[in-house]
Amino acid sequence: MAPSKYILAIDQGTTGTTALLIDKELRVVAKHNVPFEQHFPEPGWVEHKAEDIWHSIEVATTQALQAADISGEQIEAIGITNQRETTTAFKPNGEAYAPFIVWQCKRSEPICETHRRSADAQVILDKTGLVIDPYFSATKMQWLLQHNADIQAQKDTAVRFGTIDTWIIYRLTNGAAYVTDVTNASRTLLVDLEHPTQWNDDLLDIFGVPRQALPDIKSSSEIYGHTSGLSFLPDGIPIAGIAGDQQAALFGQACFAPGQAKCTYGTGCFLLMHTGNRRIRSAHGLLTTIAASCPGEPVQYALEGAAFIGGAAVQWLRDGLGLIEHAADIESLASKASDTGDVVFVPALSGLGAPHWRPEAKGLVAGISRDTTKAHLARAVLEGVAMQNADILQAMSADASGVDIKLQQLHVDGGAAANDLLMQMQSDALQATCIRPEVIETTGLGAAALAALATGFIENKRILQSIWKVERRFEPSLEPEAHASWLHKWHRAVERS
Repeated sequence: MAPSKYILAIDQGTTGTTALLIDKELRVVAKHNVPFEQHFPEPGWVEHKAEDIWHSIEVATTQALQAADISGEQIEAIGITNQRETTTAFKPNGEAYAPFIVWQCKRSEPICETHRRSADAQVILDKTGLVIDPYFSATKMQWLLQHNADIQAQKDTAVRFGTIDTWIIYRLTNGAAYVTDVTNASRTLLVDLEHPTQWNDDLLDIFGVPRQALPDIKSSSEIYGHTSGLSFLPDGIPIAGIAGDQQAALFGQACFAPGQAKCTYGTGCFLLMHTGNRRIRSAHGLLTTIAASCPGEPVQYALEGAAFIGGAAVQWLRDGLGLIEHAADIESLASKASDTGDVVFVPALSGLGAPHWRPEAKGLVAGISRDTTKAHLARAVLEGVAMQNADILQAMSADASGVDIKLQQLHVDGGAAANDLLMQMQSDALQATCIRPEVIETTGLGAAALAALATGFIENKRILQSIWKVERRFEPSLEPEAHASWLHKWHRAVERS
């Protein structure tokens, strides 16, 4: 009997790398996470060292294989998902010119401000669907060109710019594959969303990035190259799936149709709604982005909104106020109160993200009385997380209604999705069904599914949908009057924050 085959998903995140081995039924048979150090050389700067990331990939993969007691020869294909927008410049031998500039880094803010004041600002918005912000990759590339003499001198011949996925695949294939996919390319400010498989000349000119220093743009599901010359994997394994982390989670949640949406609960909350082959220009403070696509499909789009604070609000209760010992304790504490006792919490601890975009906003706790207990506050924190997500989804619904796309339901994943009370609050805040899958490792699952489709390990999306399983549904339980009162208190508190 031939040994079983598996997909290796490499989930390269901001604080560590997770390697997952996934079987044909999309079950995670083994996983291993390796954290690495963050570097903050100046206020507002965030960097990663290239070799720290590579070491984490090597160790995570090796340990996952050992945990599953399988050999590298049993890997059918590799899928890559990555922290988006983090930018690197490397040499033809794969060596980095400088530390990677992380998506959180603010060093290119002066460059962004110059672009915001220029005649190019509207061109950038119209073509990319993104706001001008240090978050995105192009201004990081521009900063490197301005501040690194080696990169400037070699930009036309020996510089490889890329997001993390590009560098990982370059290293995995011993330099044979210099590629990215449409989801990652759409986050650079260098792609016109109407033509996402090619770099846009106007945008390259605006940011001063040479075309020859950029990778080829591919779909999210095809064979890009094969492993070569690695100490921890055999030669010849196809790398066959790429997607930025949030688009990978959307795919891993089997959200393939317009109106299907997901929310990933991490440090912040990231929400994407699939809009099919329709590119919707948001009038409500959201971003337009590319959803993961397969060869032969028309370009797929999504609306995206991010709340800066999600799980970080629970960390604040634990570390800042000392109200709980472990993050998971918040559910039992909040359950001791039947309601918030009129306490409202706005989690603007790092400003307000979509759809408000008010970086100067401050976190706010309102409605405190002598009867307020820590249980009321814990419950208000969970409600605040749910309500800010409801604001984003309301904006998505408003944008999508113009093209007759309606929110069907919300698929949830990430660490805080395990909190039943929060998920019920989210359903009540939306007045819509929230669905939690059996496998909540949806980012790695999405990358694995894309690789499985490209290699025929799984034949088509219909099979993926049939394999994807629901663990629990949360249905709204609030009466309309109670929901309206809740919304009124929330919006008053947001205005004050």
